[in-house]
Amino acid sequence: MSRMPLEKKVLSENDRIAGRLRERFQERQVFCLNFISSPGAGKTSLLERTLESFSPSERVALLTGDIQTDNDARRLARFGFPVKQITTGGTCHLDARMIERALADWPLESLDTLLIENVGNLVCPSSYDLGEAAKVVVLSVAEGEDKPLKYPAIFFKSELMVLSKTDLLPYVSFDIGKAREYALQVHPGMEIVELSCKTGAGFDDWMKWLARRRESAKAEKVLASGQE
Repeated sequence: MSRMPLEKKVLSENDRIAGRLRERFQERQVFCLNFISSPGAGKTSLLERTLESFSPSERVALLTGDIQTDNDARRLARFGFPVKQITTGGTCHLDARMIERALADWPLESLDTLLIENVGNLVCPSSYDLGEAAKVVVLSVAEGEDKPLKYPAIFFKSELMVLSKTDLLPYVSFDIGKAREYALQVHPGMEIVELSCKTGAGFDDWMKWLARRRESAKAEKVLASGQE
């Protein structure tokens, strides 16, 4: 079998499982986000600060993917919410089957929000639907502002771009205006939040987006139920 038909078969199977996951999330009103970035862009720091902002009563859980080690899971577990590590053993992305297996012993009825931290990579994760309600791409100012043009697939598929580590702007040559321009060139409807997890600047904008998107998902569920 040639490479192309094999890739199509793998993606078709992944989409089937992702569809099943999405139905489960919608039935149980679990809002799921898939966080994607290159290594070191600040996904884990963003999730740490997000969990720190939540009330302990929030029904939130996390799945975090990495090629090796459970370092991120241990960092995130200290906030008291359920966290599970998915170690891919060399695979450069999470896929829907990995998510399904990780959730096998988790009662979704006890959750309102599921946050998935994907493996650090801007290419492979863009092809794999995980059943999420939305993708969030994180781009740090320590990278190139032309990343949206170099890796258009993930920026096109993401609802939100988080421009992270803005506290470093005085020390790097990153053109934040160009980054926004390039992202909107690839995805005209994309929302953009600029923030620093270190100083907290812009973090309220991220939390407002998250709250608004969670409420929107609930409203969509109610509307869909009323039309059945």
